[in-house]
Amino acid sequence: MQKRIAIVTGGNRGIGFEICRQLAAREDIRVLLTARNAASGQRAAVSLQETGSDVHFHHLEVTDQNSARRLVKEVADRYGRADILVNNAGIYPDSGLRVADLDLGVARQTLETNFYGPLRLCKHLVPLMQRHAYGRIVNLSSRMGSLNKMGGGALGYRASKAALNVLTRVLAAELQGDNILVNSVDPGWVRSDMGGSSATRSLAQGADTAVWLATLPDDGPSGGFFRDRQPVEW
Repeated sequence: MQKRIAIVTGGNRGIGFEICRQLAAREDIRVLLTARNAASGQRAAVSLQETGSDVHFHHLEVTDQNSARRLVKEVADRYGRADILVNNAGIYPDSGLRVADLDLGVARQTLETNFYGPLRLCKHLVPLMQRHAYGRIVNLSSRMGSLNKMGGGALGYRASKAALNVLTRVLAAELQGDNILVNSVDPGWVRSDMGGSSATRSLAQGADTAVWLATLPDDGPSGGFFRDRQPVEW
């Protein structure tokens, strides 16, 4: 059985780690756990390998174009295919900040990580998916990026997630007919380093919809925004 190759960014902890764990529980998927911190990423991969999971660590800094290109070359040379991409890596450095108090450098870094990182990976990995007429792209977004629910504060984070949703819609339209499904997911307020200990949802709950979207059948949705496997408003 030729396994599907799943790439998960920011897989060393939190929701990303749980997504790796859930995907690797499927016998037909090999997970490439990526992280910018090599030591942390390697430890995370080893901990999953010790449970019998088919997980392998690859270094990736999503804000670095050369790092992204190296990863894509490694994947192409070693596996010859890329089937699933989960754009999970993200930062939230402007929590609670009003526009007047926001450092523009922080806003730029947030967009670089949360939007341009997924964009460059999609740009380089979609051709690998097209070779085999199969792909599933899942973008970890947030209701904070929903224009319908837009409020104040955290402009950089909100803008980055709104832009990520635009990427989802545009890419889904461009890849229509290629059997490459592209969707956004709102994991909710999850107990993680980002969400904090007071959050209302577990890591398993936060990861479930992303894993569902990553393993959709060929007739599954594309260009949607989901929470708990149900569509939510943009």
